[in-house]
Amino acid sequence: MSILSFLRRHKPTVPAPRCGCVVAAAGSSTRMGGADKLFASVDGIPVLVRTLQALSASPYIHEITVVTRRDKLLEVGSLCRGACLPKVTQVIVGGDSRLESVYKGIHQLSDKVKLIAVHDAARCLVPRAVIDAAVLTAARCNAAVPAVAVKDTVKTFDGEFITSTPDRETLRAVQTPQVFRAELLRAALQKAMEEGWEVTDDSSAVERLGATVPLTPGDERNIKITTPIDLAVAEAILREDAP
Repeated sequence: MSILSFLRRHKPTVPAPRCGCVVAAAGSSTRMGGADKLFASVDGIPVLVRTLQALSASPYIHEITVVTRRDKLLEVGSLCRGACLPKVTQVIVGGDSRLESVYKGIHQLSDKVKLIAVHDAARCLVPRAVIDAAVLTAARCNAAVPAVAVKDTVKTFDGEFITSTPDRETLRAVQTPQVFRAELLRAALQKAMEEGWEVTDDSSAVERLGATVPLTPGDERNIKITTPIDLAVAEAILREDAP
């Protein structure tokens, strides 16, 4: 199902609850060859600014908290102010892990927030339709995670030899923003912090509480900038999408 048809089928009959977004921007960019990917330019605009512009374009995102490293706090704050992004309400220092950083971020959102979206700062090309679909689904189902089909054959291995080949039809590659009812995400991340869970995304913590998490349509353009070649791919996507 396309994202547009998904949105038509799930058009809300009442306004969606207020949604705050935590942007995880405290990574170390270790695979970028010494450059900080969030300040790298994609067609003349820094990655982080593109990300915040994309989130701000959704009418369902009402406020944004950016969580960054202590040594980047002033630089990120200056970048946000210069980009004139009124939905960005604060920039704060994160923790030693992504989990701790997101945990700090969700507790800085306003008390009015009923839904919380968590987005990777490096996913600067996220289409508005992906954001809207996740928020609207979470408003109905308490959680939502965008995902795309897996193209490659995936193998599991024991460190040396293949142990199995999962059915590709049952696999999905998840993206962000992942959106949850505020109280559900707070409870899940609190438990993860207390128990020392190793979780690779926020949905993993929510799933471990026993909650059911529906998938919503993702988009292949919603790439995560991780290595220098991803910057070239992002610019190619922008050229392809240009009118």
